[in-house]
Amino acid sequence: MRRLVRSGCVAAIIALSGCASLTDHPKIRSQIDLNGSRGAFLGNEAGVFAGSDVPEDWWRMYQDPTLDRLVQDAMLANTDLRVAAASLVRSQAAQRLASAAREPQTSLGFTPGISRESAEEQLKGTEPLPSAWVYNLQASVSYQVDLFGQIARSVEAADADVAASQAARDAVRVTVIAETTRAYVEACSLSREIRVSLRQLEIQARRVALTQRLTDGGRAIDLDVVRLAAQEDQLSANVPQLVARKKVALFRLAALTGRTPTELPAAAESCQEEPRINSPLPIGDGAALLGRRPDVRQAERSLRATHARVGVAMGDLYPKVILGASIGSAGLLKDALDAGTNKFSLGPLISWQFPNRSNAKARILEQQADEEAASARFDGVLLTALKETESALVVYARDLDARASLEAARRKTQRAAADIERLFAGGRQTFSAVLDATRSSIESEQAVAAMDTRLAADQVALFLALGGGWQSASPVR
Repeated sequence: MRRLVRSGCVAAIIALSGCASLTDHPKIRSQIDLNGSRGAFLGNEAGVFAGSDVPEDWWRMYQDPTLDRLVQDAMLANTDLRVAAASLVRSQAAQRLASAAREPQTSLGFTPGISRESAEEQLKGTEPLPSAWVYNLQASVSYQVDLFGQIARSVEAADADVAASQAARDAVRVTVIAETTRAYVEACSLSREIRVSLRQLEIQARRVALTQRLTDGGRAIDLDVVRLAAQEDQLSANVPQLVARKKVALFRLAALTGRTPTELPAAAESCQEEPRINSPLPIGDGAALLGRRPDVRQAERSLRATHARVGVAMGDLYPKVILGASIGSAGLLKDALDAGTNKFSLGPLISWQFPNRSNAKARILEQQADEEAASARFDGVLLTALKETESALVVYARDLDARASLEAARRKTQRAAADIERLFAGGRQTFSAVLDATRSSIESEQAVAAMDTRLAADQVALFLALGGGWQSASPVR
């Protein structure tokens, strides 16, 4: 009879193990057709961009030692990176907990104490039973047989969570590097704009002074002085705004590098002109982009985690088989470890929460809904990555065109100013005309400076969209 029962149990377990395939799911697939997006970008223009891969340390293309040091400082001290690193450690701890379920579980306990049984509970009359010192010593080991892959799926989900946390940390690193570069370059660019604006303000002040002298000599009217003085006030109002923008950029740079506003390196404050990348920007292709962008990898790993958790939920539909053994000793303390106090157990334990299958099915539906949402987020991240990159390429290329036109205008106004100065030297032009031509030349120079500030931001935005800089897991060398 016992042999028949054992045979029946083994047959039931084998039959149930055939249902393990129910926890398997089709491979993760995106609903976006990416075949047409794995080649060259639509905005890849010859002479502006290069097809080579984005360098890991793209900020070194500016060849600015101060920027290199600031990026290194940010990698070491940025608070967002510290938070991301702590989140990764937390995910790794959860991964170890999930993996521990694969190992045998052990326990050891020893409980001494004084005890007295209830006489009535033991049906031994109403007189109190004597008190006695007793003990309970027990050691056990158990192992869950993962017949239906629930533990494996839990570990798979934990592994995917760790990978997603690593990608999230990489995304923070990319953003920190880009924002540090952006803040530094912006501060340098604004120094140049301030310098040009001060020159323009100086020229305007000279025009006001000249017109005032002409008015005093009866060769001009007060209205001309008032008009030019109003223009001087307008130009003067532009300088404090530029100074404030530079200060804000420096404060942002200080926060990014883990400093207070008073601790910013003097080299960053004294920078007078933005560093530039004068060669075509390396951008790679669509396939490299999707493999490089940390947010794409994070979304993909998160999708894998939710996919695995569907299998974990489905595992609750099937029984759990636990092999266990225990030895112990319990009894009066004075008889400790005597033969009569020893006990042991050995054998399998099959548990199946049959009455709660409806709850298990509800959890499965919940996890499947999470998987659908994660799949949609993954597709959205893919589309966003392609959109941001193509947009950054177009903006940068067109701003280069605008900069070329502004540079042509600057050269023409400079040539006109030089011609008028020669005519003035020969007595064929007035000094007022010289000031007007010089002012126009400086205005053109100011427009070029403002465009260079925008182009510097465009470059950083492009490298951010390309996901450059995530590869360095250690501080920048």
